[in-house]
Amino acid sequence: MKKRAFASFAALAIALTTVSSPFIPYSTAAVAAAAEAPVYKSRADIPDSYKWKLEDIYPTVQDWEKDVAKVEALANAFTKHQGKLGQSVQSLLQALDDYSALMRLNDKAYVYANMSLDVNSANSELQKLADRAEKMNTLVSEKTSWMQPEIVAIPDNKMKSFLEAKELAPYKMMLEDMIRTKPYSLSKEMEELLAKSSPLGNSPTNIYGMLSKDVKFPKIKDEKGNEVQLTRANFVSYLESKDPRVRKDAFKAYYQALTDFQDTFAQTLAAKVKADNFYAQARKYGSALEASLTPNNIPTKVYDELIETVNKNLPLLHRYIALKKKMLGVKELHMYDIYVPIVPSDNRYIPYEEGKKMVVDGLQALGDDYVKVLAEGLESGWVDVYSTDDKRSGAYQWGAYDTHPYVLLNYQGTLDDVFTIAHELGHAMQSYYTNKTQPYITSNYPTFTAEVASTMNETLLFKSMYEKAKTKEEKMYLLNHYLENFRSTLFRQTQFAEFERVIHEKEQAGESLNAEAIKKIYLDLNKKYYGTDMVSDEEIAMEWARVPHFFNYRYYVYQYSTSFAASQALAKQVLDEGKPAVDRIRTNFLEAGNSAPPIEVLKAAGVDMSTSKPIEQAMEIFEETLNELEKLVNEK
Repeated sequence: MKKRAFASFAALAIALTTVSSPFIPYSTAAVAAAAEAPVYKSRADIPDSYKWKLEDIYPTVQDWEKDVAKVEALANAFTKHQGKLGQSVQSLLQALDDYSALMRLNDKAYVYANMSLDVNSANSELQKLADRAEKMNTLVSEKTSWMQPEIVAIPDNKMKSFLEAKELAPYKMMLEDMIRTKPYSLSKEMEELLAKSSPLGNSPTNIYGMLSKDVKFPKIKDEKGNEVQLTRANFVSYLESKDPRVRKDAFKAYYQALTDFQDTFAQTLAAKVKADNFYAQARKYGSALEASLTPNNIPTKVYDELIETVNKNLPLLHRYIALKKKMLGVKELHMYDIYVPIVPSDNRYIPYEEGKKMVVDGLQALGDDYVKVLAEGLESGWVDVYSTDDKRSGAYQWGAYDTHPYVLLNYQGTLDDVFTIAHELGHAMQSYYTNKTQPYITSNYPTFTAEVASTMNETLLFKSMYEKAKTKEEKMYLLNHYLENFRSTLFRQTQFAEFERVIHEKEQAGESLNAEAIKKIYLDLNKKYYGTDMVSDEEIAMEWARVPHFFNYRYYVYQYSTSFAASQALAKQVLDEGKPAVDRIRTNFLEAGNSAPPIEVLKAAGVDMSTSKPIEQAMEIFEETLNELEKLVNEK
């Protein structure tokens, strides 16, 4: 997960947003390994070597306070540029320079306060810091919100001459991103009206958040017959149970709880889709899909070709499902069997020091410079390793232009945790190279490319580990782990993307999105994706209600699939070509930031996402991996 830096108006490529990873289930492997993991009651108990060094950003809170005061002063002074942006190149340049300085300092102060709270959320003083940072960021947003409309209003001929001026070259990409939406910009009065209506458009997201908390799950009986409380956090761990009765009970109980609220969930999702379509129509986009992709300079055909190509290759997924059914030895394979490990593993605890070494050794293919910086970062206060009760869950990489990258982990010693280190360090290294190379204004790489470097690292780590695997069982375990990445990211996220497209198109056509209609759409897609060897239990028709992306974002999840496909292509080039590929990827991709449209950045690195070729290549890799696992399974 890569948390983004901040800006004050959403249409910019550097807009305020958080990039969330695909839903990764809680694993029973984590439970087994956690028994050996160090347990720390408080942050003070954790050795400094396992905590990130926020003092590298600000030595003291007093130093942070000084910068917050500077940000507030700069924000209030920024309005002096209002009404002057179109006067001359120099007037626009001065405003953009001041804006860049303001946002650069705002990022640094905001990141420090929030990362401090993320590792110590019960600390009331840090809560105050985060609240102060939020108010600061809101002030900046308010004081700069006029900027984009004023830039968009500059006459075309004058803007053309501005873009040709050498002085504005560092801001050309930023300006082009803004004026690309000019055909969809409205009058000042209409823009104000839409801005005032935005809380209404955000209501479904807020309602979903509250509704999700209100759903109470029942108790079930575990493998030993003990009553246990089913929760969102432990749901998938029960789906991994070796006891089919436990899996079935957990599955039915979880989705029955969601079904009890199906009409409310459906109305909430329908309201979100209606809002998406309304705002797209108000701005005269052809569809909500076009409205979502155009500001990010992504052609809609990228979305459509992804779905079309994955659909064409669904027989490969069906083969994998058939293999799972065979290896589990079940008469019927149900959706509640999907998480059951088909290859036993020892679930041994991997100490963090060993996990670090596995990552460093596994990424040697990326060259000496990359590995040297990564290894030094792991020892230099980049990473916060262990969990406490008041630490934020999950994992992410964050930081600001004027800081080194920071990685938050909750390390439990599983193999998945080792892959998480590689994943988050992929984000960190992309941020490191981008910040080192790009000016601030083009340093924040967009969502479309944000998950490529991280998943490329995971793939290279897998390839390295597979080469060193000594036993048949170890090879089978790693192959299945890799295939599951394909299933859960390339296939499953595309299924989600197709679901999003269908419900938006149906609403746009005037069709009702009631609970039964939405469930039928989802169930039909599930049957298509998983094939006849999978029993698509009727409960799975409610799975959409547990996917927050549908309620929080618009046409977002497809980027997990495209990033995964791109990363497979780049990893293959690294292994096949060696240094030429490494140099090309670092120069044209890792160092590129937002200096060019994301499609062009990836094309320069060696992957053309404007075509279906990378998706096809990823499918070929999936088939080769599947062939290898089938071969090992069939060996006597």
